[in-house]
Amino acid sequence: MKKLSFDFNNMMDYNAGRHGIKAKELQAFAPNAALAFKHLASILKDRKKRVALSLEWANLPFQDKSSIEAIQKLGKEIAGKYENVVSLGIGGSYLGIKAAQDALLPPYYNDFPALRKGCPRIFFEGNNLDPETLSSLFANLNPKKTFIVVISKSGETTETKAALELAEAWLKKGVGPKFARQILAVTDPRSGTLRKKISAASAKDPLAYRSLPLLEGVGGRFSELNMGLMHLAVTGVKINEVLKGAAGMAKICDHGDMLKNPALLYAVLSVLEFQRKGKPLSILMPFSEQLKSTADWYIQLLAESTGKKYARSVVSVDGLERWVENKSRVINTGRTPIAARGTNDLHSIQQNNIEGRNDKVVTFIRVEKFRRDLQLPNGSDFLSGRKLSELLKTAQEGTAWALTREKRPNCAIILPALNAYYWGALLFFFEMATAYEGELLGINAFNQPGVESYKNYMFHKLKKPGISKAVAEEIEGNPVRKTRRYTL
Repeated sequence: MKKLSFDFNNMMDYNAGRHGIKAKELQAFAPNAALAFKHLASILKDRKKRVALSLEWANLPFQDKSSIEAIQKLGKEIAGKYENVVSLGIGGSYLGIKAAQDALLPPYYNDFPALRKGCPRIFFEGNNLDPETLSSLFANLNPKKTFIVVISKSGETTETKAALELAEAWLKKGVGPKFARQILAVTDPRSGTLRKKISAASAKDPLAYRSLPLLEGVGGRFSELNMGLMHLAVTGVKINEVLKGAAGMAKICDHGDMLKNPALLYAVLSVLEFQRKGKPLSILMPFSEQLKSTADWYIQLLAESTGKKYARSVVSVDGLERWVENKSRVINTGRTPIAARGTNDLHSIQQNNIEGRNDKVVTFIRVEKFRRDLQLPNGSDFLSGRKLSELLKTAQEGTAWALTREKRPNCAIILPALNAYYWGALLFFFEMATAYEGELLGINAFNQPGVESYKNYMFHKLKKPGISKAVAEEIEGNPVRKTRRYTL
């Protein structure tokens, strides 16, 4: 089987000039790369360390086969009974599943029964607080033919919690007292309000609120190969193929030499461009409509993982390594990711990429062989007889050439095909590259303290019980100043 390939030539100085990386710069940075690899490798080989530092995601490609078979079987059972599945989740619990949906299922999957091959339509909710979307969904779906999957570690995330309560009321009204048999929760196996709800419901009815565990030490944005497995099963995707692809990439990335480890090299080049060449913006541009949601998933992965205020300090607690924020070292680091797609966005963002500030690195994803292709009719036009895949490939090559002509760094990831195996490999590549980037930046890439600020504000204003006095005082003591002069 062919492997994914990675072309980093256009990030080097012989193509990007002074905006590119010199071979001697890469060589001088090699000890930093080796240390990053060594530190992560020492953690990844020990389960206790992986769990303690939220790196257990790296072991997801190697899950127990019997567990995977059970999920695949349950997914098939649900698909056979229901016409619709509504997935409730936000952040990683939405973006990863949406990425899988768009990459691995046919375009217009929900619109045409022939494309679904007997599987249910999939709808996504619980990822915003806009009342219009959920209202429209409930008004047009039959509750007796609809199954709900809710994904939440604690059950307390506002968007998903609100959607679940509304879904429960809708099901109860339309189905009756056994409505909870049409709900499956992917949540913490031991604690949290959602787990308490499951325990209480299943004590009365074993078929109510069935559940799957969110594994310990797996953070949301790294959890697609955990929380997203039921979605794959319901839609008929072979989970083992996705995991095989991820496992294959894990093997490729298990190499300390960055010139033999594409994820490590990608992280090194990205950090050098960011820190030494003034490139804080990272554009991910797949030349495939089906991979646009994968780019959206990567936005969260990179932004939450590397956008950090404080440097990391490594301490020992009960014999285990722990990472804490070093409040004495404010670094405000992290590249800003941007999702785009070719060829659509060549008619918008590309103008700025070519002639705007040279502060970006563009990463292309190209698919070599599509599941379906179209050939233009024969005629006298220069497009005569051309396949759309050929035009798309040429457009990607032209975009890379145009950027390089203007000394704009770019690189390309080439997938032999877009299928479960290669998509699993692609996801794991980005996860490993992000982990290495966190190491090189000296931060904790597996927490997201900045995300809590808006939640605390909402909880305080909505008078949620248990909000600490310190949080309340911070919110009340730091109001946003407004004047009439600047309110037009």
